[in-house]
Amino acid sequence: MNAVVRAPAKVTMSLRVLRRREDGYHEIDALAVCVGEPYDTVCVEPSGAPRVTVTGPHAAGVPTDGTDLASRAARLLGRTVSITLDKGIPPGGGLGGGSADAAAVLRALAGPETAREVASDLGSDVPFCVDGTPARMRGRGELLEPVRVPRLHVVIATPRFGCATPDVYRAWDELGGPRSPRSVRAPGFGGELVNDLEPAAEHVEPRLARFRAELEDALGRPAVLCGSGSSFAAWFESAGTAREAAAAARARLDAAGVWATATLPRGHAGRGMSSWW
Repeated sequence: MNAVVRAPAKVTMSLRVLRRREDGYHEIDALAVCVGEPYDTVCVEPSGAPRVTVTGPHAAGVPTDGTDLASRAARLLGRTVSITLDKGIPPGGGLGGGSADAAAVLRALAGPETAREVASDLGSDVPFCVDGTPARMRGRGELLEPVRVPRLHVVIATPRFGCATPDVYRAWDELGGPRSPRSVRAPGFGGELVNDLEPAAEHVEPRLARFRAELEDALGRPAVLCGSGSSFAAWFESAGTAREAAAAARARLDAAGVWATATLPRGHAGRGMSSWW
């Protein structure tokens, strides 16, 4: 039986990097949500031999040799399938596209409990993407505490270049573990939103600073880096103001994509939630 699953992008609203662990991973304390756009569409169907096909506006650079996370998810479950990834999420943009695709395959091929049990074997973001419920992420990202986040309006912008997550974390170490000097607020949501990886990401990819400045000028408000980059997010009072700001950004920026969208409060499955911070 064929399964077609939507894999929404993940936005890390706030990210504190606490320390580098002895196992090489980094201890984090983050708040993550899924958003309506951008998203990938993942089609999974039985096959005599494993195969992955990548289509869509952001297919370039996504491997088709079975090393992608979606193919690894199928192998982890011992399933031989054909996978088609229609890529609406730019790779290297810090929006969790590969993890979202892997989670979509797990949801298509296994029950929710099995999917949750094996997700962390694929990557730190995959457990979050399996449920998609707003969550506080701790440990290396695999320890999840569902939290209440209202429907929030956001503009996401991705430049025409990506950031390699290992390079950004390595730079964070080399720079002495800097804290972010900047914070933003989301209308209708309490607390400051920060990303401690911003200084490291801009050190690795200096074009980020200029892209952020041009984006903030177009939007008329500050933006915060998504994950390890290269996307930025800015938060708005309503869907209308977000759409207007996104249109202004599209007209002024050379970007891979600009989306006016909103958070998905419930994710893929309802679970008990607590309040953030």
